[in-house]
Amino acid sequence: MQNIVVILGTGGTIAGVAAEGASDLSYQAAQLGVDALVKAVPELRDVPLETEQVAQVDSKDMTNAIWQTLTQRVLHHLLRDEVQGIVVTHGTDTMEETAYLVQRVLAPKKPVVFTGAMRPASSRQADGPDNLVDAVAVAQEAGAQGVLVVLAGTVHSAIDARKAHAHKLDAFSSGDVGPLARFEGGALHRVRAWPVTEAMGVAVLDPDPESWPAVEIVTSHAGASAALIDALARAGTKGIVIAATGNGTVHEAIEQGVQRAAWSGMVVLRATRCGDGAILDAPENGKGVWPSASALTPAKARVELMLKLMAAAGRG
Repeated sequence: MQNIVVILGTGGTIAGVAAEGASDLSYQAAQLGVDALVKAVPELRDVPLETEQVAQVDSKDMTNAIWQTLTQRVLHHLLRDEVQGIVVTHGTDTMEETAYLVQRVLAPKKPVVFTGAMRPASSRQADGPDNLVDAVAVAQEAGAQGVLVVLAGTVHSAIDARKAHAHKLDAFSSGDVGPLARFEGGALHRVRAWPVTEAMGVAVLDPDPESWPAVEIVTSHAGASAALIDALARAGTKGIVIAATGNGTVHEAIEQGVQRAAWSGMVVLRATRCGDGAILDAPENGKGVWPSASALTPAKARVELMLKLMAAAGRG
């Protein structure tokens, strides 16, 4: 039985094209199909691969509907005995959110490897081909499991990965815990154990993405007001993530707005706006009322709260 790697394309910079003579920063994302990406990489010619175009989008424009479709297609291929692993090509802007969602919903025993690029495919120094080769290698790695993010020769867990730089090729970080593995001299060297896929449980998606609860992110900052929170409450938003300062602290004006919103039924979760570090809860942080997202970035905390609200509503 063949150990097939399935590559699912969703667009992104890895599939981007710049006009002739244009800067690597001036390009249109999601212009090439996944078949074209694979054909441009000679190292993959003898690998048993299947490709499927799930979406074709700049990942800044990711939607609930695409998340739903992608999760369904990943699950479909995970259930095939002949599939060893899956690679998802994806834009880096929202990769951490999509990878986290897939991990929480599927908790796969096989590797599901997200990869992308910081330079378009048309660049003379495109990084997408090397990232794709590395991602396929991780998908074939014996014992690998869970949702992973591979970029610039580094392997991260979807639980920890976050985009940490706007334009460097090595744009992702795993924060304080560090990456899972690195490619060195063409070989994969593991630094930490592969993630335990059941560690956070499995979430269930509402089958209708139009019905997913609205969750927004509000940043706590100097001179903050509650105007945005009050507006979100009036709009019927179901949950908000506060991108809090430091160790989860919240401006007093936002705190007051959150209190009013909570009375109307809005659910609140705090995440730190700091690049690294988990919130260590203390009574003075949010008056000890609003739960924290620990080390999750605000973007991932938004996904987590959305999944919790779905579960509470019994929509799974």
